[in-house]
Amino acid sequence: MSSRPTNATEVAGAPAPPARAALIWTALAVVYVLWGSTYLGIRVAVESLPPLTSAAMRFAAAAVVLALVLRLRRGPGALRVPARRLGAAALVGVLLLAGGNGLVVLAESGPPGTAVPSGVAALLVATVPLLVVVLRTAGGDRPRPWTFAGVALGFAGLVLLVLPRDGVDGVPVAGALTVVAAAASWSIGSYLAGRIAMPADPFVATVYEMVAGAAVLAVIAAGRGELRDFAPTEVTGRSWLALAYLMVAGSLVAFTAYVWLLAHAPISLVSTYAYVNPAVAVALGALLVAEPVTAQVLLGGVVIVAGVAVVVSTERPRRPTPAAGGGAAHRRIGR
Repeated sequence: MSSRPTNATEVAGAPAPPARAALIWTALAVVYVLWGSTYLGIRVAVESLPPLTSAAMRFAAAAVVLALVLRLRRGPGALRVPARRLGAAALVGVLLLAGGNGLVVLAESGPPGTAVPSGVAALLVATVPLLVVVLRTAGGDRPRPWTFAGVALGFAGLVLLVLPRDGVDGVPVAGALTVVAAAASWSIGSYLAGRIAMPADPFVATVYEMVAGAAVLAVIAAGRGELRDFAPTEVTGRSWLALAYLMVAGSLVAFTAYVWLLAHAPISLVSTYAYVNPAVAVALGALLVAEPVTAQVLLGGVVIVAGVAVVVSTERPRRPTPAAGGGAAHRRIGR
């Protein structure tokens, strides 16, 4: 695939060939809808599947499929990388998938009254770009003033979303904090991915990230007793279908579209998934499983998404370079 930079004018208007523009917007639609729908997929999967076991199965299966595709298309050496880069990919995978996705799965799988609705989980995860700015600042970067304004706005939305108001309970605090911890883990992984020596090919890096994430998730699941109590015959067809959907749509199709977009579209455009996915997740949760969408959820969500939009539009991050190991600074959680 070509890595020729594409500017925003080409995407929006004429010098871009119509076929390329159509492909870009098709790939964006895939990322918007499929990644936005994974939060609902997680909720359905954990109805009868053990939470961390299901996440481990999902990423292990996706890693095997992706590794086989790379092996068939590129030959025996397709997955060969130096040990140091393999270790870096494993570390990032643990942070992104075991810490990031695993904690989201746990937050959505609690008993009634403590579980976080899928749409609210997506809104909380939308704080990832804000947390990355905090990490960059701690690392010595000096983001623009408008970036800090966006961060402050986003975190104000987080407070609005979680705090009780007018005698009505807000989002379950323990579950919300679990999702925020997931977002923090994902942010750290995303931050490190652009600053340590990762495998140069993002698909190869993803194989090792998913293998490492799945392994750690399986170990933690075993420690929690999930494997001992797991009976595949008791899992509903609905949960198996949701798990298959997460593996194919979230971990393979949408990720492939995302990587293609990084090479063909401005990353400032690609990054719009950060505030479109939550809207998709809230809408699907309300329409398909009747998740409540209160005025507090809407207000907090709008403020969070507005803060993220300010950060993304102000920063206009550059495309990751091979020297950075192919790590995308705006990786998506879970998905």
